[in-house]
Amino acid sequence: MNGTTVSRRTLGKLGTALGAGALGIGAAGSAPAYAAADGWTAAGSAVASLKAFDETMKAFMQARHIEAGQLAVTYQGRLVLARGYGNSSPTTIQPTSLFRVASLSKSLTAAAIVRLAQDGKLNLGDPVTKYLNLLPPAGQTVDSRLSRVTLWRLLQHTGGWDRDLTAFDPVFKDKTIAAALGVSMELTHPDVIRFMSGQALSHDPGSTVSYGNYGYLLAGRIVEKVSGLPYETYVKQKLLAPLGITRMANGWTIKKHSGEVDYRSRGTGPTVLDKSGTVVTAPYGTFSMRIHDANGGWIASAVDLVRWASVFDKSNTVLNSTSIGGVFAVPNPTGVNDDGWYYGLGWAVRPVTGGTGRNTWHTGSFAGTYSLMVRTHHGLSWAAVFNQRDDASGLSYGTIDPDLWAASRAVTSWPTHNLWSTYL
Repeated sequence: MNGTTVSRRTLGKLGTALGAGALGIGAAGSAPAYAAADGWTAAGSAVASLKAFDETMKAFMQARHIEAGQLAVTYQGRLVLARGYGNSSPTTIQPTSLFRVASLSKSLTAAAIVRLAQDGKLNLGDPVTKYLNLLPPAGQTVDSRLSRVTLWRLLQHTGGWDRDLTAFDPVFKDKTIAAALGVSMELTHPDVIRFMSGQALSHDPGSTVSYGNYGYLLAGRIVEKVSGLPYETYVKQKLLAPLGITRMANGWTIKKHSGEVDYRSRGTGPTVLDKSGTVVTAPYGTFSMRIHDANGGWIASAVDLVRWASVFDKSNTVLNSTSIGGVFAVPNPTGVNDDGWYYGLGWAVRPVTGGTGRNTWHTGSFAGTYSLMVRTHHGLSWAAVFNQRDDASGLSYGTIDPDLWAASRAVTSWPTHNLWSTYL
């Protein structure tokens, strides 16, 4: 494993988090739908040669009673399919409807850091402490190893924090942090950083891959520090606007953006927006979208996501070839893991046997959200988003990954049309 320290437990959790099918861990079809009582709608142009994608999304959503979903597919740089799917939804889900995309946001944050490096504003080998004052609460000390957490390590999940060992993901521990610091809720980023600056690292920086959110929260603050702009503003101006992406934004915890879907979950919990203890539906206040901005806070349509993914296909005005190479560089010294893939900068990466390219992907998951974005080595990409991640069926949501791979293999003739201009 070329020096990697990654437990089987951690690999399993990474595989679940980032998409088992894209990892090459078997394939499974969608379970049979429930009784066909759900009302089904599909918006956007149907494409006969791509009907396997529509059939896959319908089977997947109806088996789980998912109310809202979306799929966009590109082939050789062309947008060939853009669909919105409704399953007994009170409103028509359009190809441009907006969904929370959770951890798909990490590719944006990593690209923002890389773009700053491209512009000579920072160096990926710089330590985090060069840009952020990681001051702990009074009476606590900073782990001296923090000075060895470079931007590379931050973005490749090798900074040394391990939520699996500590059972502590700070972006979901609002009440604990507020009590420890004696501050009010809703927490701010400085609150989370101050608390975590007093916590010991679980591993030496660079030694162990441990997927987490906190490193990307820090990366968002570095974007702000170096650029002098709010995180969201920098991403919109430098990364999205040049691509013509105008709908994407940081989402809100309670209020919705125009065109944004409703979110569904069976879960409930106490709000993190204040200390009232009010029990709320899980997607609307059991976590703070403001805290999650850089690690999971973006909203987008599937069309926006595949347009964003296209920035990594070749040198362009957003990222040059050197920057793109850095995004997909193999972590040093941890390397490629036993299952044949590694985490780059905001993407999971699987080199294709024979050196013909790589498949890259990411998934996202919140209460009320499941999302997937895939780029293949042969010029095919897709993004799928849903407005829930749990239901009474008990079926896995991760099977959408192998299901869509199977749909892509069922296509015998790819269309020559290009729908980009339809969805500006």
